[in-house]
Amino acid sequence: MLQDVFLNPEEKALQQEVRRFARTAVSADLLRKMDRNEITYPREFVQALAAHNLIGLRFPKDFGGRGLAWTAEIAALEEIGVLGMALGCAFSMPSIVGEALVLFGSPDLKERFLRPMLRGELVSAEGLTEPRGGSDFFGATTRAERQGDVFKVRGQKRFVVGAEGADFFVVYCRTDPEAEARKSLSLILIERDRPGVEVRYLYGLMGARGGGTGRLLFRDVEVPASNLIGGLNQGARIFDAMMIPERLTSAGGALGLARAALEVAARYSDRRTAFGQKIREFEGVNFKVADAITRLDAARALTQAAGRAADQGLPSARRLVSEAKKFATDMAWEVSNLAMQIVGGIGYTTVFPLEKLVRDARLAQIWTGTNEIMNLLIQHEYYREVLTDPEAGRAVEADAAEAAAADEKVYQDDEMWTKGW
Repeated sequence: MLQDVFLNPEEKALQQEVRRFARTAVSADLLRKMDRNEITYPREFVQALAAHNLIGLRFPKDFGGRGLAWTAEIAALEEIGVLGMALGCAFSMPSIVGEALVLFGSPDLKERFLRPMLRGELVSAEGLTEPRGGSDFFGATTRAERQGDVFKVRGQKRFVVGAEGADFFVVYCRTDPEAEARKSLSLILIERDRPGVEVRYLYGLMGARGGGTGRLLFRDVEVPASNLIGGLNQGARIFDAMMIPERLTSAGGALGLARAALEVAARYSDRRTAFGQKIREFEGVNFKVADAITRLDAARALTQAAGRAADQGLPSARRLVSEAKKFATDMAWEVSNLAMQIVGGIGYTTVFPLEKLVRDARLAQIWTGTNEIMNLLIQHEYYREVLTDPEAGRAVEADAAEAAAADEKVYQDDEMWTKGW
């Protein structure tokens, strides 16, 4: 497996540990009930993760984590990803919220929320998207007004995974309505049981069901000023940091989903016969498998590279993380559909899990920043890198046969043409 190229012995042992957990500690009945919306939020799954010390793998051991690298967490995410997007998100949310608490939270917040979250005693969620917002994150209108020792929060967030189920939320609020967008937001931790916090709507989802996804309403909720994370009007800085786990966890989970779909199709094609032979022997099938496993390996390599760049704080990390999220989630959609095509009509029924995996995969291209937004970030970061690289490679333009024809290198309208010559 390609994982062997990236993982050290400790990380390989973790991968096997999480694989055993996914195989033995999670029942098919849980997955079925979640998909039938009979379970609102899989709290017992989160508690089982905590019992196996699988929450917050990257965070310091002093707080209950394992102090591991992104390489390890991505390997673990792939194993959890075979269970589908909802459980993958439940596994990932402590990594996302924990990033804000570890990097920016006060000692008090770390004691009251980070430590019990990693023990599975508290469940977290985050509030980013607003009904009018979508990709326009910095257009948020939820407000938090400082009044003495408290903030009074008024507004709403939607598409909150764990809106029904979480014990606390980290919520981006506008704290300086006069400032420009990136200097006007703050991140505030709000406990569910505070007066004025209301789960207003639970969404019926195409896939990724059972994660308690809903809309949160804040009606003049009073929150202690000590629940501010990272300083007043520092929300943009925290958001940029949190987008690394947001998008890397999406990519890592997508690897597992795609792998699960492809394995179903491979095993099916090795057993199903037609025209007197196994269908895996037909190029129409085995070429699809070859395409799928190549895409999966490529996505795995890119995601692991992005994780290493994030660990090392490389300037290219922002671009690579965006590439990994886009490529891996697109790959999961394509591979799950290829798997269904291989299995054929029976793959479109609930006899096999492919229809659920296809439904789950579609969401991954939308959440944590749509893949169109990833394109925007990728090209922006690439232009910045290539145009400002102080150690650029060979100037290959000079290698052209007529490189010296400077008059033919026209980059803007010539003055004589603009004057009507």
